Amino acid sequence: MRLDKFLGTTLGITRKEAGKLLRDKMIEVDGEIVRSASFSVSDDNDVEFNGRPLKLQGPRYFMLNKPEGFVCSHVDDFNPTVFVLFDEVSPEKMHVAGRLDGDTTGLVLLTDDGQWSHRITSPRHLCSKTYFVEAADPITEDYIKQFEAGVQLRSEKELTRPAKLEILGEREALLTISEGKYHQVKRMFAAMGNKVVGLHRERIGTVELDEDLAPGEYRPLTEEEIASFLK
Repeated sequence: MRLDKFLGTTLGITRKEAGKLLRDKMIEVDGEIVRSASFSVSDDNDVEFNGRPLKLQGPRYFMLNKPEGFVCSHVDDFNPTVFVLFDEVSPEKMHVAGRLDGDTTGLVLLTDDGQWSHRITSPRHLCSKTYFVEAADPITEDYIKQFEAGVQLRSEKELTRPAKLEILGEREALLTISEGKYHQVKRMFAAMGNKVVGLHRERIGTVELDEDLAPGEYRPLTEEEIASFLK
C-alpha cells in the first residue's frame, strides 16, 4: 500500500494532509524518516507518526445503546446522528446495520464491514429483532394470535411474517419480528387499532443490548457476537 494511503486510513486524514506530514519529516518507517508519498509499506513494516506506532485496522463492529432523538444516518438537518457519539477514527466510514427511528431507543449495531451487515439487514436471512413496546391502549391476547398469523399493513401486498408477542403488562409487551419493513412495529400495532408510545430494541439475532451501557454509550462486539451472524 502507498504510504500516503496507509496514513490516510490509519489516521483518518486526506492524502493532502498525509503529504504534509511526510514533508514535515513526521513519519518513520522501520526507524527511518520517509518523505515519499508513494513509498510502499506492508504488514512487515513498522510505521510511526511522532513516535506513535500505526497499524491498519481490520473491520470494526460496535454495539450502541441509542438514545432518543438521535438518527441512524450520517447527515441530518434537524437531529444529531449516532455517529457523533463515537470517539473513533473515521466514524464516517461506518454504517448502521439495521436502523432505528429517531424516537426509538436501544440496540444499534455499527460496522464498516458491508458483507457482515448484509447478513443482518437482508430479508432472506430472516434476522430476528426483539423490541420492548409500550402501547397507548391495552394489549390483549388477540394480538398474540394475530401477530403469529401475520398482519396486513397499509400499502403492503403481503402479510407480515409470523411474529412472537409476549405480553408483560396491560400496555407492555416484547415483540420479536424477523423482517424490517418501514416503521414495522408501529404499523403492526396501528393495524390493531393501537398506538406505540415507547419503543426500545433489546436484541438482534442472539446479541442482546449490554445492560452496562448507558444511553449514548457503546462498546466493541465480542468475537462470539460477531460470529453469531455468520452461522
